[in-house]
Amino acid sequence: MKKLLLGDEAIAQGALDAGLSGVYAYPGTPSTEITEYIQQSPLAKERGVHSRWSTNEKTAMEAALGMSYMGKRALVCMKHVGLNVCADPFVNSAMTGTNGGIVVLVADDPSMHSSQDEQDSRFYGKFAMIPTLEPSSQQEAYDMMSKAYEMSEQLQLPILMRVTTRMAHSRAVVTVADSPREQNALNYNAKASNWVLLPAFARKRNDIVTAQQPLLEQMSVDSQYNQYVDGKDQQLGIIASGIAYNYLMECFPNGCPYPVLKISQYPIPKKLIRRMTDDCEFVLIAEEGQPFIEDQVRGVMPGNAVIKGRLTGELPRTGELNPDVIKKALGMEIGENYAPCEDVAPRPPALCQGCGHRDVYAALNEVLLNYPNARVFGDIGCYTLGFLPPYKAIHSCVDMGASITMAKGASDAGQWPAIAIIGDSTFTHSGMTGLLDAVNENADITVIISDNLTTAMTGGQDSAGTNKFEAICRGLGVSDDHLKVVVPLPKNMEEIKKTIDAEINYHGVSVIIPRRECMQTLQRHLKQKKAAK
Repeated sequence: MKKLLLGDEAIAQGALDAGLSGVYAYPGTPSTEITEYIQQSPLAKERGVHSRWSTNEKTAMEAALGMSYMGKRALVCMKHVGLNVCADPFVNSAMTGTNGGIVVLVADDPSMHSSQDEQDSRFYGKFAMIPTLEPSSQQEAYDMMSKAYEMSEQLQLPILMRVTTRMAHSRAVVTVADSPREQNALNYNAKASNWVLLPAFARKRNDIVTAQQPLLEQMSVDSQYNQYVDGKDQQLGIIASGIAYNYLMECFPNGCPYPVLKISQYPIPKKLIRRMTDDCEFVLIAEEGQPFIEDQVRGVMPGNAVIKGRLTGELPRTGELNPDVIKKALGMEIGENYAPCEDVAPRPPALCQGCGHRDVYAALNEVLLNYPNARVFGDIGCYTLGFLPPYKAIHSCVDMGASITMAKGASDAGQWPAIAIIGDSTFTHSGMTGLLDAVNENADITVIISDNLTTAMTGGQDSAGTNKFEAICRGLGVSDDHLKVVVPLPKNMEEIKKTIDAEINYHGVSVIIPRRECMQTLQRHLKQKKAAK
């Protein structure tokens, strides 16, 4: 059976067809569509596959470990910076090992289309000493899911699968299985001494995982996803990984005249690389992301070849690759390009018309006219756009949850007023612990939890704390006298300004919750109600 699927959808379908029992994820572009596809899948609903959003990537990884412990297959999905959030359980999962298979799917974002950095998740796979897969096509992404679960259960290790934005968000025809594999049965085969990471037990697992590395490398050499194709012109060899292999093949529709090593499974297949570096005078390494392969080849196995790639300038050091970039590196003629139309004005991103965040920033800016040294610490979400004109309202945005802890640190340094603005989903993701720190020291900060009742920036997914924020804040120790809820509408502007000003002048922890539904989800819900009549 054939389906037209996004890369993300191919991964989701591949997991379902491989007998998935649960997907655990926090929404983040470009990985979001994987979980959404499973949530809408009739097969997933029929089989009772878990698909509810997790509070953050760490809780997602830990829940997947629990499912694996009971013998069932789990999928964990996130964008690349989310892997930082779950690094603790992710790295330790190599020490616990697996019972049921675990695939950790990470979607990297070269060129930072919607991200803070260009970090390359393949480094995490090497660091954790686990196999990593990197599909070069949607079909391969689908096929790899079944193979990944088999490998995970065979090796008793989680498997990292890394894709990038173009792979995740481009479509292709994919041949899928006619009938899905059955889910694993519940079993009690998990060995407790593996899963209790006391030093005495963890040392034994560390020895086992370390001893597995030669096997993992040989598996890469033998892998169907790593292919060495010889060429007539031995002067140049090309190593291409993941989607960069697709770009390379687009440059040579009639076949590449040079030897090509396609790498889509890691650790890197040193034996195949040595063959190329021994036979060729020059080796070009094309990989999407950071020079992960290039660093290793340059360091331990250059042979007689001169290594070229991102580090030597033949390919750009940052940003995405594409076929034209590959052609330029190979000295090939590039097709005609057209200059941007001068009639089309640049359109920077902006908060939606009618968005409650607009009213919050308008009120905040007006109040802060009386506080020339005020500092507003922002966070990750739609409201980050408050940095741009016309509001220019925030002074920082570093990572999920950093607004509250940065405001506390600034206050510790003597800054006043120190204001944090954070969204509802980001607050439950990683802002609550920062608020607890602030409460424990009665820090002189004002926290604004801008609640639009959804995870708006990634498409309107459920937010873990909806209708619970007052209770959460009280539970963390925020005083009722300084826990305020307002409705961000122009008609309430005077009330909002008065509330902000009063809480700034309270020298302790105060929380203001402006609450109004996101305009996008509101329109969606109104349409659904209309259709239901």
